[in-house]
Amino acid sequence: MNSILISIAMFLLQWVNVPLPNTPRLPNGKPNLTAPVPKTRDGNPDLSGIWRVADGKYLQNIAADGVQVPFQPWAEEVFKERQANFGKDNPSGRCLPHGVPDSFLVRATPFKIVQTPFVTVALLENQGHYRQIFTDGRGFPKDTPATWMGYSIGKWEGDAFVVDSIGFNDQTFIDAGGHPHTEAYHPTERFRRRDFGHMDYEITIDDPKAYTRSWKATVPFELFADNELMESVCENEKDSGRLVGK
Repeated sequence: MNSILISIAMFLLQWVNVPLPNTPRLPNGKPNLTAPVPKTRDGNPDLSGIWRVADGKYLQNIAADGVQVPFQPWAEEVFKERQANFGKDNPSGRCLPHGVPDSFLVRATPFKIVQTPFVTVALLENQGHYRQIFTDGRGFPKDTPATWMGYSIGKWEGDAFVVDSIGFNDQTFIDAGGHPHTEAYHPTERFRRRDFGHMDYEITIDDPKAYTRSWKATVPFELFADNELMESVCENEKDSGRLVGK
C-alpha cells in the first residue's frame, strides 16, 4: 500500500527542473548520462548528484534478481507473513523512517549525495531524513546506540566507495517487501559510479540472528539529472488519505 501511494504522489507532484551547471550535455542540450565519471580533487570518483533506483522492483524485493536468501526459520516466517499482508506493519506507513537500504529503493523519492573529503551525506527526499557517512579516519564509537539509519564509516577501495555500518534498531524493513533484520544487522555497501549517469549499488547483508550466512544484492541507480529534491512531509498519516482522494 505504501508503494502505491508513493507512486500516486509521483504523478501528483513535480520536481523543480533546473539545468544544472557542470553537467555534460549532448548536442540537443540533454544531459549526457554516458559521459565519463567526474572526479574530486583527490582523484576519487565524485558520487555527488541526485540519484534514484533504476527499477522499482527492488523496493518490493531487493532479492528480485534471483538472489537466494538464507533465512533463519523465524525470519522466513516473518517475511512470508509480511508478503501475505502486503507489509502493512512497515514503520514507514506510520511516518517512521525507511531504513538501509530501503530508503534508497523508493523510485518515486530520489536521494542526493553530497561528497566532501571528511563526510559524505545522503539527503533522502522521503520524509526529509538523511545519512552521514564519515570519511575522516575515525573508528566506530565504543557505545553505538541503536538508531534507524545506523552509524556509518566510509572508505575508498579503488573506484568503489565502501560503507560499513552498525548500530541499527530492529524496527525497519530491509525492503518494503519485508526482509527482516535484528539489532545485529551489519550491512556493507559498495557504490561504484560507472559513468556520469549510472551507479551500481551492492549491499552485503550480515545478520547472523536473521540469516544463516551473509548474502548480497546488487541494485542499479540512475542520475536524476537537472532536478532538485522536493519537500516531502509525512504528517501523521494524513498524506495517505489526501493522495487517495479521501
